[in-house]
Amino acid sequence: MDDRIREHAEVLVDWSARIEPGDDVVVGVAEDAHDLAVAVAEKLGEVGANVVTTYDSGEVSRAYLRAHDGEFEAGDHELAMAEAADAFLRLGGGRNTTATADVDSDTMQAYSRARTDLREARMDTDWVSTVHPTRSLAQQASMAYEEYQEFVYDAVLRDWESLAERMAEMKTILDEGSEVRLVKEREDQPPTDVTMSVEGRTAVNSAASVAYDSHNLPSGEVFTAPYDTAGEVFFDVPMTINSKRVRGVRLVFEDGEVVEFAAEQGEDEIESVLETDDGARRLGELGIGMNRGIDRFTDNILFDEKMGDTVHLALGRAYDSNLPDGEEGNHSAVHVDMITDVSEASRIEVDGEVVQRDGVFRFEEEFEG
Repeated sequence: MDDRIREHAEVLVDWSARIEPGDDVVVGVAEDAHDLAVAVAEKLGEVGANVVTTYDSGEVSRAYLRAHDGEFEAGDHELAMAEAADAFLRLGGGRNTTATADVDSDTMQAYSRARTDLREARMDTDWVSTVHPTRSLAQQASMAYEEYQEFVYDAVLRDWESLAERMAEMKTILDEGSEVRLVKEREDQPPTDVTMSVEGRTAVNSAASVAYDSHNLPSGEVFTAPYDTAGEVFFDVPMTINSKRVRGVRLVFEDGEVVEFAAEQGEDEIESVLETDDGARRLGELGIGMNRGIDRFTDNILFDEKMGDTVHLALGRAYDSNLPDGEEGNHSAVHVDMITDVSEASRIEVDGEVVQRDGVFRFEEEFEG
């Protein structure tokens, strides 16, 4: 086995999920993540955790969803397992990144709504999502397999403590701020000028560990839960949503809600997301990418949204970690991230002060105010 796979498993179990002896752990394993699952199981055995593995297959999901009548009910057996677990580890890496592309949108929406309680139960655990480099993901990223392996491990096997210290500066800025404004003025695309309130919210220093309220490996972003969004934003980074290609998305917000939308490709899928429920028209997340180890777009949200020089906004569910005790944020059965490149002709302002220009933060030496 490649030594990097064992290193990946060690980071996941020790740094990210902070698994302890006696913890009840559910490990969801994608079709081609077998090698990582073996390494994770070995590491969990060394720690002394109790392990159950489940099979996470896009092709199995497709078969089930296409055969079903569309009237879904939550499975009590699966919910009981999630509620009893201390941690849930998702090991992504399927055979086909568009395995459910021919499942109709109404079915996908109904299935997502029916599993709301299950998602909530999993998110109450020390959950972490990661991915094993596979040939299908390499193909999606337009990279050679060996090249993609190098890319993944460069992003995953980092000095997370040092990155956490740097990202803490951005967290402080957001925590002390009231309003964030994102502006892009590129001549080759529609304008972006959007404001959102963050007053009273707590930003998360997402350093790839549950100790930081961070649940992705790799990570490398600072995110918060905005509200009262107004203005327009153009997302120029292509992405795959529900196995369908989407690019060139433009959203217009008034009073916190999307009131107008368009897309150069995949507009029907954006419409489907927005129609999921009332919360799907509001933002659940503002995220600022800060992982310089991710140096290219790969059409995989786990990596792309963490890349330095990017900002992402998510339609749908807000995370409780951003909210004051007793306050409810935006509720939705979806959480769909979309990304915009801020490496040029752009700026982020907090309470009128520029904190990032053309991808460079004010606490970095290259910053030009």
